[in-house]
Amino acid sequence: MSPSVPLQEMIRAIRSARTQCEERGVIQRECAAIRAQFRQSDSNGGRSHNLAKLLYVHMLGYPAHFGQMECVRMIASPRYSEKRVGYLGAMMLLDEKQDASLLITNSIKNDLSHSNQYVQSLALCTLACMGSAEMCRDLAPEINRLLRASNSYIKKKAALCAVHIVRKVQDLGELFVPAACSLLSEKNHGVLHGAVVLVTELCERNPETLERFRKSVPELVQIMKGLVVSGYSPEHDVAGISDPFLQVRILRLLRILGHNNEAASDAMNDLLAQVATNTDSTKTVGNAVLYETVLTVLDIKSESGLRVLAVNILGRFLLNNDRNIRYIAMTSLQKIVVTDHNAVQRHRGTIVDCLKDQDASVKRRALELSLALVSASNIRSMMKELLLFLSSCSPELKGQAASGIFIAAERYAPSKRWHIDTILHVLTTAGGDVRDETVPNLIQLITNTSELHCYTVHKLYRALITDISQQPLVQVACWCIGEYGDLLLRGECQETEPVQVTEDNVLDTLETVLQSHMSSPSTRGFALTATMKLSTRITDNVDRIRSIVSIYGSCIDVELQQRAVEYNALFKKYDHMRAAVLERMPVIEKNSPGYTNGESTGGAVKETMPAKVKQGEALLPQQPANQVCDLLDLLGSSEEPLKPDPAVNSTATTPATGTAGSAGGDLLDLLGDLEPTPPPPAPTVTVYDKDGVTLTISCEKQSDCSLTATLTASNSTHADIRGFTLQAAVPKSVQLHMKAPSGDSLPARGAAGVTQMVVLNNPNKVNLKMRVRISYTRQGSTIQDTVQIDTFPGL
Repeated sequence: MSPSVPLQEMIRAIRSARTQCEERGVIQRECAAIRAQFRQSDSNGGRSHNLAKLLYVHMLGYPAHFGQMECVRMIASPRYSEKRVGYLGAMMLLDEKQDASLLITNSIKNDLSHSNQYVQSLALCTLACMGSAEMCRDLAPEINRLLRASNSYIKKKAALCAVHIVRKVQDLGELFVPAACSLLSEKNHGVLHGAVVLVTELCERNPETLERFRKSVPELVQIMKGLVVSGYSPEHDVAGISDPFLQVRILRLLRILGHNNEAASDAMNDLLAQVATNTDSTKTVGNAVLYETVLTVLDIKSESGLRVLAVNILGRFLLNNDRNIRYIAMTSLQKIVVTDHNAVQRHRGTIVDCLKDQDASVKRRALELSLALVSASNIRSMMKELLLFLSSCSPELKGQAASGIFIAAERYAPSKRWHIDTILHVLTTAGGDVRDETVPNLIQLITNTSELHCYTVHKLYRALITDISQQPLVQVACWCIGEYGDLLLRGECQETEPVQVTEDNVLDTLETVLQSHMSSPSTRGFALTATMKLSTRITDNVDRIRSIVSIYGSCIDVELQQRAVEYNALFKKYDHMRAAVLERMPVIEKNSPGYTNGESTGGAVKETMPAKVKQGEALLPQQPANQVCDLLDLLGSSEEPLKPDPAVNSTATTPATGTAGSAGGDLLDLLGDLEPTPPPPAPTVTVYDKDGVTLTISCEKQSDCSLTATLTASNSTHADIRGFTLQAAVPKSVQLHMKAPSGDSLPARGAAGVTQMVVLNNPNKVNLKMRVRISYTRQGSTIQDTVQIDTFPGL
């Protein structure tokens, strides 16, 4: 191929290459020819031709960095054709991190003052695309000057360039405030659009500027009204809507200006009502304007009637055939269901219908919103729909649906029986997708409902003989059979039709669970314990139970083997104690430490602790003080009997400290000193708290140059987090070792956390710094964030 082939022929040759190797050969030959021609001075327009070919090579992903200096030279050329390609190459090949970008600063400054508006436009576009902070500081006065130019074409590009400068150097925002105010009175839509974007950026970054522009709300309202009521304008009309892009930008700016401000909100209420009622919702363009209107209404201090109108618009979106519109409608409704619950309830039927949608994202949003709409008044009807959805939904949604049903059932259950039936239905349908804490929570519920023990054990036995593949259901069933097997064998139940079973039937069922390949080690442990407990509840098959237990004394599973060995010891050595050891479990207190269906009950535990302590003190027998005297007499260290100390009789918790002033007191003090004082807990500091994810750190110093940092993450949102990982980086002189995390998922509502231990070795004793990258997936979207830790607590 000739070195001087046109761009079109080079593209044709590359596309006709049959293999990637052949394509690389074509590109390498052309790049070599381009390099050779860059070294030669060409005044016939070949420079722009060669750079254009190099840019195409860059678009294909091949290295083209050797053309950077050629871009700098062509930008300085007086020819417009060369400047155009040079600026395009600079935007593609250069960025603010490269030193070559600083070489074009002077050329951009000269071109900003050029007499040709198109040359000025090239310089403005390049600065807005890749201008560094240094370039922005140097050229900001030139941009401010162009904002006041008479040419609308230049002003709109200068406004967008000013937006880039404000994002790069926030301190320069004050420079553009006067010019931005004057641009709001422009009639040209392009200039007005750039001005609104610039004002929005300024208000988001400076609270003082925000207060200043709140005075411009009436002016913005008038501009918006002019767009809404204006007639047909072919220049700005899009599907019957007058300049929807400008309308959306103005609505976003009004949302920022009206947030937490009564006066600004009142000034725009009438306008928002007019937009909401007059905008055509049959086209996508009209829906975009309506959606921004809804967001604005919900974010400002709007009237209650206007908020209801906004919710009704979202309700109409739910009936739209476009799944994207239904998705954003449910996303918005989920944000306001807490504050406007009754308004959202009116669209409950439409939301429930979205559970049947084919799109997985729509179904997930509909599930989250349906769970948020559950209340005491609609618990039965909503639970019927949710259970129907659970039976047919995809596996990735079953865990979330089951967790939400458990929380709603515990919070709004109309009766205990309904609560138990609902949880058993979930375990039967999606037992493999529920959380680990479901089994102990259900056992606690059954234990506390003594009047339903017979009903529950009969229902669970039926479920067990029907299907043993759902492990949580099998575990609860085995536990209930072990505890209440006598009620099952009695064959009497008023709440439901009793099951007529014999002792052999029950033992056969438990043996089936023990021998099934589907049973997990934990499930076998439940079944073995249930079998052992039945030895005190039946009379004719105790020898069979003994033989079943003895078989598992040599089981390969260590925990199951240990249980079997202990149970065999009960039969052989402690048979007289077996009935007492295997009696029914006492009622589990509701406020026991731990979690209930994902919700912490720690606060309730703290409230009940003082009462428990007082009750324990009252129940403890008062031991006479002369028992201490007898002990001292035996040791021979007391010459006369001690008088009873009133402190000993007052409480049972401080018998040792009440015998001061004697040899006995000294002896007891010596014994008390043998117990080491527990070290104070390591202080915990929160280093990250964003979007419901919290990360705390606590440190324990191992030596002068070594410490162990414990990172603990929790999730306070309503959605589970999957794939949670932590990555850490430290200075080169510090050695870092990250141990295995406790898990990779964060359940919703802070039900559990993930702990990651990091060992840091700092032999040079430099200032410790650690940067942690947080990565996780929530509701199908992957999120990454970084936090730097400069202070380590406890050091």
